[in-house]
This record gives sequence, structure tokens and C-alpha cells, in this order.
Amino acid sequence: MTAIDHLLIAPIVVPAVTAPVTMLVMRRRRHFSLCLSLAGCVAMLAAAFALFALAQDDRIRAYAIGGWVAPYGIVLVLDRLAAIMLVLTAVLALVVLVHAILTGADRKGWHFHPLFHFQLLGLNGAFLTGDLFNLFVFFEVLLIASYGLMLHGQGALRLKAGVAYVVVNIVGSALFLVALGLLYGLTATLNMADLAVRVAALGPADQGLLRVAGLLLTTVFALKAAVVPLHLWLPRTYGATMPAVAALFAIMTKVGVYAMIRTVPLIFGAHAGAAAWVPAPYLLASAILGAAVGFVGVLTARGLREQAAFAVLASTGTLLIAVSGWREAMLAAGLYYLVQAVLAGALLFLVADTVMRRRGQYGDALASSPRFADQDGAGLLYLSAAIAAVGLPPLAAFVGKLLILDASFGVPGWSAIWTTILATTFVGVIGFLRSGSTLFWKSASDADPIACPPRARTDFFAPALLLALLAALTAGAGWMTAQTHAAAAQVMAPSRYVTAVLGGSR
Repeated sequence: MTAIDHLLIAPIVVPAVTAPVTMLVMRRRRHFSLCLSLAGCVAMLAAAFALFALAQDDRIRAYAIGGWVAPYGIVLVLDRLAAIMLVLTAVLALVVLVHAILTGADRKGWHFHPLFHFQLLGLNGAFLTGDLFNLFVFFEVLLIASYGLMLHGQGALRLKAGVAYVVVNIVGSALFLVALGLLYGLTATLNMADLAVRVAALGPADQGLLRVAGLLLTTVFALKAAVVPLHLWLPRTYGATMPAVAALFAIMTKVGVYAMIRTVPLIFGAHAGAAAWVPAPYLLASAILGAAVGFVGVLTARGLREQAAFAVLASTGTLLIAVSGWREAMLAAGLYYLVQAVLAGALLFLVADTVMRRRGQYGDALASSPRFADQDGAGLLYLSAAIAAVGLPPLAAFVGKLLILDASFGVPGWSAIWTTILATTFVGVIGFLRSGSTLFWKSASDADPIACPPRARTDFFAPALLLALLAALTAGAGWMTAQTHAAAAQVMAPSRYVTAVLGGSR
């Protein structure tokens, strides 16, 4: 193992060190703690870019913690998909952290920065782990951190939504453990690569339990991704959360989708007998319902944060439409859409924060109010965010939806896919036009303008940066689609993953 291979553990070590250090120095040296927190995000971003560059040789790398060879030890695995997700997480984290510091959102509680980095630890670990039990562990790390972040800033509504969020995830964690117990009982392993080998060797007598385990595991991931009908927790939770925190949460539903992409072709692919492609009969229907429910929610939402939450739900449904085909071309299109969906979801929440801070007592209510400071600039940001979320040209969502439509043409159910994507896009346009005209056009002209808030215009920086990233993703669509096609090719060739992790041990 070369020195560069040890870089693979950096996305886990950096936040694991940054979190406790910022907690120790926060109360006495706050400015130093902020510098440490920012430095941790910058270091994580540098490590993510380095690993992304490393993955360009198309080799899948396994890192055995403590030198214990898989499947007996803990293993981290870097492939193109994991590298893309690491870069996306690091970019999003840095932008959100800058916004939280510039607007003072991090000052509403003492533990924002430690919890922020513990959540990054969970996210990065989930993307790198090669073991299902450690996937469960990293899920718990990011969820526990998200409980604290969700309550950051306090408030009765936030507490009520937080309790429901905790209960839902406890149920999901219990189901996850049951699924792991069934898989371990059947195969005596939880290493993903080893599971792929042993599942293929199971006899007919074990196929029923294997199918149950696969369905349970998929249900857990669907709950994390807020797939319809397991989505009811998301609008209330994200709608009550502080916008800067909800912007980071924009990637959390995509972790559930990532887990499906990682496990289904590898463990429950064509080799899995009766459990082959176990979620396929249900996933497309749930994805279509998710896109429809999400964009109808955008149309009927009563607040900016609630609208952004439904937009996240809609993007997950659209993403799962691409994933549900389990075809390389559709998966590649879905991965491109995933990247832009995370950035667009975060942009919506940060724009909501910008508007809320200027409207004072009117908050994020989708109702007319007196004119407020920088209304034209905020309106332009909102228009851009709406274009990014709904999938209109010229931003990346338009390209992503075109790629999904093109890749799905001719596959079973393609007419339902096309109808859903086109119809929900139209509904989303109507929803954002309705709320945008109410907020920025129908101002109460007979009332005194709302006073300019403190730190005015500093909150424009992070949304503008996300918008620039979306524009860059559009301009670089050719290069990015090449990356996603290469990542999809690796995912849909599970034997390469097995060989990379197990090597000569099997």
C-alpha cells in the first residue's frame, strides 16, 4: 500500500478530529474555533478533490483499516461514485458553513460546529464504507448529529418536528438491524463484496429469507430517502429546520438513494436468484408518486421552507425514476441529476433564508408583504433557484431531465416516465410562478417598507456561489456526463468491486 492510498481515510479523519477540537475551544476562543471549522471543511474539500483525481484511473481501491484483510476487517472502498459523492459533500459543506458564519446562524447555539462536522463524518463514512454494518454505524452518526442540528435555534415547532423525526429514524434503524441480522444469519458476513459472493451461492431453501432481507434493506433506504409513501416526515422536518441546516440536509435523502445504488446491483443483482433486483417492481411506481407528490407540494406550499422541502422530495422522486431501471445509461443520467439536485435544493433553502431575514415578522409565509431591502436582488435569486429546481433551461436540471428522458426512451414504462417528468415540470413551474409573484410582485404598496436587517447582503454570497456552481455544471455537462457514465459502468459491473475488495482471499 502506497502513501497516497492512506489518503482514502482522510474524509473520515478530518471531520472526526475537527468536531471535538471545535467543541473544546468554542466557549473561550470562538473566532479560533470558527477558523478551525473552516479549515476542516477546506481540508476535507482538498482531500475529496485528491481522491476524485485518484479515481480517474478507473481503479477501485480498498483500504483495510488496521491491516485486517477483507472480509474479516473494516474496509473502506473508493470508486468513481464514492469520489463524486465526497466532492459533492465537501463543496456543499463549505458553502453552507460560510453562509452560517456570515449570517450568524451558527451563533444560535454552542454546538453547531461540532455537530456540523460529526454529520460530515457520517456522510463521508457512508460513502466510503464497504461493510453493511459500518454503513449502519455511519448512518447513526449522521442521524444523531442531524438531531442536534435540526433543533439548533430552538422553538416549539422545531421541537415537535424533531421528535417525529427522531421516532421515524429509530424505527428505520430497528428495521436496518433486523435486515442485517437476516443477512448475517444467511451468509455469515456483512462485507458487501463478500455478501455478493455468498448470496450467489445460497440454495433454494434460503431464497425466501434472502428476499425478505432485501426488501427490508430497501425499505430502510427508502425511508432515509423519503420515498413515497415513506416521505411524510420530510416536509415537516425540513420545513421547521433552520434554513442553513436544511441546506446541508439536502444531501441526506440522496444518501438513501446512494445506498440503494451501492447495494442493489452488487448484492441483489442478476446473480441473487429469487432476490434479484428485489426493489424493481416497486421502485418505479414509488418514484413516479414521489415526483408527483413533491411538485404538487411545491404548488400548494404555504411557506418558503416547506416549498423547498417539497422540491427536495420531488427531486428524489425524479432521481429514483432514473435509478429504478437499473440500466447503465439511466443510472448515469440519474447521477448527473443527483449532483445538481443537491445543489439546487440547498440553493432553495439559502434563498429562503435570505428572504426570511429581510421580511421580518412575515417570515417565510407565501403571502404578500411590504417591500423589503434588496427585494429585486432576492427576487432574482429566487427565480434562479426555481429554474434550477424545476428543470428549465439554461441550468443543469434541464440537462439532467433531458438525459433521463433520452436514456429511458424505449425501456418498459417509458411512456409513464416521460409523462411524469413533463407533467411534474409544468406543475412545478406553476407553483414557483405563483409563490414568486406573491412574494416579489404583489407587495403591499400602502405600507411602510421593512427595515434593512443587520449583515445585509452578506447572505447573498453563498446562494450566488451555488448558482455559479450550477452554471458551471451546465457548461461542463459533457465532461460531467463522461464522469457519471464511467461511475455507472463501475456500479453495474459488481465483479470489479468484488475483485478489488477481496482480492485473492476468495
